[in-house]
Amino acid sequence: MERDYGQELDQLKEQMEALRQEMATQVERLREEAQASLPNQPIMERLGRVEVPREMHPDSRLSQQMGELCRRTEAQGVSGYVTYLGVYNAGGRQSNWIRNAVSTDGLLAQIESGVAEKVLACIGNANRLALLLEILRGPKTVAQLVDTCGFGSTGQAYHHMKPLLAADLIQEEGRGVYVCCPHKVQGIIMLLAGISDMVDETYTQGAWDSPQEE
Repeated sequence: MERDYGQELDQLKEQMEALRQEMATQVERLREEAQASLPNQPIMERLGRVEVPREMHPDSRLSQQMGELCRRTEAQGVSGYVTYLGVYNAGGRQSNWIRNAVSTDGLLAQIESGVAEKVLACIGNANRLALLLEILRGPKTVAQLVDTCGFGSTGQAYHHMKPLLAADLIQEEGRGVYVCCPHKVQGIIMLLAGISDMVDETYTQGAWDSPQEE
């Protein structure tokens, strides 16, 4: 009986395809089991020097955005990128912002240039922070600020408002009414978001009340 090699070859191809599909199914099952056993340790994809965490966030859109930032970081050979967006609505005013793929190299350069030190020195005062808080909550007159912030006089209030006005963080809008500059609201809110991350005690506890060296 003459063998039909063509038919045998077709059968072999079918068997190999079935085996390939079965192996793919098993690999996917093992991947899911591994991920389920490590819920707080996302599976990493290594690109080169940069690793991409898979399914880092329950919202797939955010996980995808993280992947894009990691791939851009690898491609550009930089330290990293950050993307942030938000909305702030208070006192009848609203600010919205979206910043995509901001270079962390550029952010770190603000330390080297002294800009970060100047900004933190400008607002790193309890009285100025109190002023910013009240004005962020809504437009205020100086008289209202004296009352809510506990200043002894309008002169004392103006003294602490002066550097905030010079930095364009607040401005006079109308006669004697002060507001936060709309384009600066996002910076203030995002700075507070960064502080929130730094004082987060989920993993470690920092001693922020310790005496600081000069």
